[in-house]
Amino acid sequence: MKIGILTISDRGARGEYEDRSGPLLVKILSEQTPWRIVEQAIIPDDFDAIANTLIAWSKAGVHLILTSGGTGFAPRDITPEATLSVIDRETPGIPETLRAESLKITRHAMLSRAVAGIRGQTLIINLPGSPKAVRENLDVLLPILPHALELITESPDSEQGHRTV
Repeated sequence: MKIGILTISDRGARGEYEDRSGPLLVKILSEQTPWRIVEQAIIPDDFDAIANTLIAWSKAGVHLILTSGGTGFAPRDITPEATLSVIDRETPGIPETLRAESLKITRHAMLSRAVAGIRGQTLIINLPGSPKAVRENLDVLLPILPHALELITESPDSEQGHRTV
């Protein structure tokens, strides 16, 4: 599977601060999955830049795009809106579960507006910008991602997880 890591931050894109969530995503995914990180970028909180990057990466065959940042209440936090503009189908169970699990750790989780969805054969999931929250969210996501990606890419083994013995 091919993975893209997209950090969305005005200050990060201008080089005013070091992105820590993107490299953390790369580190965890590289250590815990056999998948290849084929795209990685830091872009500003700009609707067109976000949407165009998501479209380009999905057209290029990236199977999973994890975004980090732009999911809160600040006026320029528009990652969810840009994501919704490019997906074909929402996957509400993913952000609902991430918020529910995060609420066990911090009440601030209820301020997340993150979304997830499918564009063609690409799963796009918005994550918070905080490295701590990224790690916590990946702990929840990693067990289900292999099966989700098998289903999206119509892997011959994708239905194995649905069969009973």
